[in-house]
Formats: sequence, structure tokens, C-alpha cells
Amino acid sequence: MKYTQQDFKSDQIVKWCPGCGDHAILAAVLRAMPEICEKTGLTKEQFVFVSGIGCSSRFPYYMNTYGFHGIHGRAGALATGIKVANPNLSVWQMTGDGDSLAIGGNHFIHEIRRNIDINIILFNNRIYGLTKGQYSPTSRFGTVTKTSPYGTVEYPFTPGELVLGARGTFFARSLDSELALNQDIMLRAALHKGTSVMEMLVNCVIYNNGTHADISDREVRAEKTIVLKDGEPMIFGKNRDKGIMLDGLNLKVVKLGENGISEKDLLVHDSKADNFGIHSMLVNMKGPDFPVALGVIRDVADKSYEESVAAQVEDVRAKAKIQTMDQLLTSGATWTVK
Repeated sequence: MKYTQQDFKSDQIVKWCPGCGDHAILAAVLRAMPEICEKTGLTKEQFVFVSGIGCSSRFPYYMNTYGFHGIHGRAGALATGIKVANPNLSVWQMTGDGDSLAIGGNHFIHEIRRNIDINIILFNNRIYGLTKGQYSPTSRFGTVTKTSPYGTVEYPFTPGELVLGARGTFFARSLDSELALNQDIMLRAALHKGTSVMEMLVNCVIYNNGTHADISDREVRAEKTIVLKDGEPMIFGKNRDKGIMLDGLNLKVVKLGENGISEKDLLVHDSKADNFGIHSMLVNMKGPDFPVALGVIRDVADKSYEESVAAQVEDVRAKAKIQTMDQLLTSGATWTVK
């Protein structure tokens, strides 16, 4: 069956604030679903959207698929159980920087470590939006909020660094407004066998407006971000005259044409190579010295958790002396009652 995005759109009224970046992520998911079905052979009935608590966690209501709205921080546990119980399902975990990196942090790192075949979309607006503006684990140092009136005194998580630290096999990052890039990322995530984490930098117009403006505004985006594409040299800039090269063990921003530097000297992106060092450096690039890396940064192959569980069950079953309920009931001492 050939699907359209309307097949995946529910009849529920979307209740996010006007201008919220979550609207753009929903639009990208709806546009990506038909292509995902085409590339994977999945049907609409095989999709499950799972969430915890937060603005982003309203997502399952807006999808015409199976869904489960859980409690705060526990979406990972629910998604894990669903996928292991029925590996044929395509499980999508919708979560925020508070839901997954604070109260749900333990579940988050362990589903990544286990490499369960789940697609995680992490909405990062650097604030608790649903509970009206408290600072979150990704809020910038010094951010003034209702729970940090004099500014935060703790350093934020870098989600990508956390994913790689948990032996993650897939990590991508994008801006809420990059619809075409987001669709591509979601398709890549769906095709990846293992835990796929997609960090979406979204704007909260009410409680943290402009938190990503330093890289997302049209006037600066080309200079402050770089979209990584496999097999292509790392070039960025409004005039596409800047690049990233390896200088010893470190990355370096260079200008094409200066000191004889050409495209041949630049790093060529390879998300499929299990090069933890390069991927880690790309994840951690930030201004003012470096552009922020967008796109699929890491996409390496490894066995998934549910595959290992299924293989273990089959192995134990093949070696078991007891194969049926009748054999179990008659396996010990028995008596015939007349």
C-alpha cells in the first residue's frame, strides 16, 4: 500500500503553542512516514509512538498509529518492553531534554548501551516548557529561569556526547526548521538497526525564546552550522569558502584558497566508519571557533539487543529437555489416582 502523510495524521487538535518548534518536528515526521514505509516495507499498523511527560510527549496523540503516553522519564522503559516483546514493530520514542536527560536519564543511557532498535527523537529546547520554565539538564551555564533566578551554576549535558559515551551506534542533530534534512535523518534512523538518537534543536517561544538563535537565524545559519553528508568534504559558510580539516589530533577551521588549501585537504565525512574519535570531535564542535555539526554524525553497525534476546531464547529452547507443557507436567515424580 502506498501511504501519504495524511494517513498518519490523527484527528486530534494540536495543542502546542503557536510558533513552537514542535510543530515543525511533527510536520517532518508526517512527511517522512510514507517514505519510511516504502523503503522498509512496514505498514502503518506496525508503528508505535511512545512518550513520557513534557510538551513533546503529547506527540502520540497527533499520530494515527499505535501510541503509549507514559509517565515522566519512563518512555525508554516502555519502548524497550514493546520492542523486545514484538520486534516486528517500529518503535519511536518522543522525549524532551528534561524527560530523557533528567528523571529518565538512567533509562536513556541504558537503552543506548543495549542498542535496542528504537528511534528516539529528543526535543531539546533547553528548558522545562510544560511545567512553565525551570532550567533543564541542557540549559546553558548562567541561564536565568524560575528555578535559577540568579543564573544556573551547573554545566549542561551535550546529548551527543552522552550518546557516544553510552556506546551509541547512531546519532544525528538538526534544527526544527530544517524540514528536508529532518526527513532524511528520520529515514536514516528507521533504516538503522539499533538505537537511533535524533537531537532536534527546537525553540520554545514562551519560556526560552531564541535559545538556538545564534545558529538558527537565517542571517548566521550558513556561517554557524555545517551539514555533514557522507562522502562529501566538510564545507560550510555563506559562500561555501570554509572547511574542516584535521590538524594533528585536532579539528581546525580553514578558509579555502588560503595557504594553498583546497577541498582535497578537508575531512570527508563518513558516519559509517566506526571512528569514535572523529565522531566525538564533530559532536562537540561549537561556536565561536567551530560551526555546530548537523545531519547524521554517527551510523555504525552492531547487533541489536532484541536480536540477542531472541537468539538466546532459541538457543535455550533448542537445548531444553522439556519442550511442551505435557513434558513439564510429567517431568517429575507423578502418581496415578484411581
